[in-house]
Amino acid sequence: MAAAHFKNYLSLVKFSHTVFALPFAIIGFFLGIQRQGTEISWLLFTLILLCMLFARSAAMGFNRWADRNIDEKNPRTSNREIPKGIISPTAAMVFVIICCLAFIVCTWFINVLCFALSPVALVIVLGYSYTKRFTSLSHFVLGLGLSLAPIGAYLAVTGHFDTLPILYSGLVLFWVGGFDIIYALQDKDFDQKEGLRSIPAKIGVKKSLIVSGLVHVFTLVLLILAAIIGENSYIFFVGCGIFTVLLTYQHLIVKPSDLSRINQAFALVNGFAGVLLALFFLLDFFIK
Repeated sequence: MAAAHFKNYLSLVKFSHTVFALPFAIIGFFLGIQRQGTEISWLLFTLILLCMLFARSAAMGFNRWADRNIDEKNPRTSNREIPKGIISPTAAMVFVIICCLAFIVCTWFINVLCFALSPVALVIVLGYSYTKRFTSLSHFVLGLGLSLAPIGAYLAVTGHFDTLPILYSGLVLFWVGGFDIIYALQDKDFDQKEGLRSIPAKIGVKKSLIVSGLVHVFTLVLLILAAIIGENSYIFFVGCGIFTVLLTYQHLIVKPSDLSRINQAFALVNGFAGVLLALFFLLDFFIK
């Protein structure tokens, strides 16, 4: 019974989607080690991963709680845990509060700056859930939430801001915003009917795909700029090339006349792209 409940909560927060932020938290950590010239602290690394896990779980759980009535109306989301009664709204909110408190406690053990900024981080990741009600740019608020992973991990190691981790956060912001526009194509008609805001609901399928493509071009510019400023070796540039190919591939398989492969582009391609980029960053870090 306990295992079943645990599985329900993993499904509630879409635990598999952690692959979008986790690779960049790892990049931020090792970037901080590299720039600071310090020894690797696996305890700190564990605390960073726990922070990311708790913050993301809180954000996803809150999103499901805030959107429970909307999800119930949408045929695509009506089978989610709260609309189906698998998890009650109260239980979901308790879960969110526990995750928020656990996140703050973890930041306390990292450093003063991370602890002081923890409420700001929570406001951003939780606040995203309401943005679709008043702005079509909600995709980029989602991206902003995930972009906290690299800069947050870097701050945990160094205790100060720097240009390079901000570049990585910027590329996460636009990378996520771009593929979330593609994902939102599924709900274009529903969003228009319910008065919800999104780029697809505002400008349609064809123009949204163009916007997403342009956003991803800017993402790649930031990635190459970060690799150049960070003085990475050819190893990481190979990873950048693979990342570019995968981003391009998702734009080739999702077309205005055929949206059937959106989930493949959203989860599989982007998840694989992020993991591979982090892997090549680590290879560069340890070989160099």
